[in-house]
Amino acid sequence: MNVPESDGIAWRTSSYSGNGGSCVEVGHRSDQILVRDTKDRPGGSLTIPGAPWQALLTHLR
Repeated sequence: MNVPESDGIAWRTSSYSGNGGSCVEVGHRSDQILVRDTKDRPGGSLTIPGAPWQALLTHLR
């Protein structure tokens, strides 16, 4: 599910996440990936450069 925010970032939650509220959302800005906790959206986000994010995804697959 994509959730557009006022800052123009469309946050998405994994389709594997249940409705228990214990998951993270991922957003994309320029060449950065943003990750935040769904239980604390106003609490900020972790910013990860695109290349290391892709390396992580490759490793996990």
